[in-house]
Amino acid sequence: MKKLGLIVKEISESRIKSQLKESGTVFIVKYSGLSSPDLSTLRLKLKDTQANLFVAKNSVARRALKENGLEDLSKRIDGPSCFIFIKDEPVAASKLLCEFAKAHEQLKLEGGLLQDKILEKKDIEALAKLPSKETLRAQVVMTLNAPISGFVIVLNQTLKKFVYCLDQIKQKKN
Repeated sequence: MKKLGLIVKEISESRIKSQLKESGTVFIVKYSGLSSPDLSTLRLKLKDTQANLFVAKNSVARRALKENGLEDLSKRIDGPSCFIFIKDEPVAASKLLCEFAKAHEQLKLEGGLLQDKILEKKDIEALAKLPSKETLRAQVVMTLNAPISGFVIVLNQTLKKFVYCLDQIKQKKN
């Protein structure tokens, strides 16, 4: 019969492995000195961005990362660290993390993984400065729409000038 501690470690390791496969983006964050209510607040805010926070023992986290071929990422785990698994858009979660880190100095961004690329702290901060996916889509639509709108305006002005010219001719004849 297995000990309870061993069962918890196995469950944590399997959860990390499955989350690494499911989510396209993972951030590693140090939370040393952060109060439990602040960590709970961060966890709730992250749920709104389709991300979740997971805390595991360092040895379990390192083993799970090494088994997935992420030795470089496992070196960033030192002290109280947690994973932020992001399922949808990494920009919203990175903005939230950067804002939360500014408000709470104890929270430190260590790095992460975006698709198969290892991220540094500066990369996560650069992600936070990007506009959201909806904003980028709106900008593309407006860019595609601009030449058409300009063409319609030119045609409209030409028709207005033609009608104005006809009106002037009519007034001269009367």
